[in-house]
Amino acid sequence: MAQARTLNDKELNLLLLYVNTRKHAARDRAMLLMTYWAGMRVGEVAALRVKDVLAADGTMRAEINLTAEQTKGRRGRTVILADKLRKELMQYLRLRFSYIDLTALVASASYHMPLFATQKRSGFNANTAAYHFHMLYKQAGIAGASSHSGRRSFLTKLSSRSVPLRVLMELAGHRHAQTTMRYCDVTADMKRAAVELL
Repeated sequence: MAQARTLNDKELNLLLLYVNTRKHAARDRAMLLMTYWAGMRVGEVAALRVKDVLAADGTMRAEINLTAEQTKGRRGRTVILADKLRKELMQYLRLRFSYIDLTALVASASYHMPLFATQKRSGFNANTAAYHFHMLYKQAGIAGASSHSGRRSFLTKLSSRSVPLRVLMELAGHRHAQTTMRYCDVTADMKRAAVELL
């Protein structure tokens, strides 16, 4: 089975431009960016609750502490949220809960709801989220991409910027270096930059 395609910045921007034309643009954009900018698995994204990203004081958390039940390997891990992703999530929450102040949201039942709701207001599961991503890529005209494309793109991009393997393993939640290395593509730009070091 072929690995999911990694996207470059131009392709990601084209995908996001397509997503912006859709009814649930803010939700879909935030879901995709959780994979591209935090390296999360689609099942982990689907398992998130509002309380996982929104702190008790109504601010966006800098880290998400995933429980064993929320991860593939049944081992909890910490996901670091870049500032740009935190801003995206805050914008999404403000749009989704426009009827309530985010500090008041913490005290409401909505605080424990799925972060990304479907049209029926329930949350995605790993399979429905993977299919949703598949359809977004297909409708955007990006062949070979899947729900794993964001995670692979995240690790490949960090690898191209010389982030140490041990850090990549921690960010991915992998126990073995071989697993992480399978996620990192070698691009033509990376090869060109390498030979220019001589």
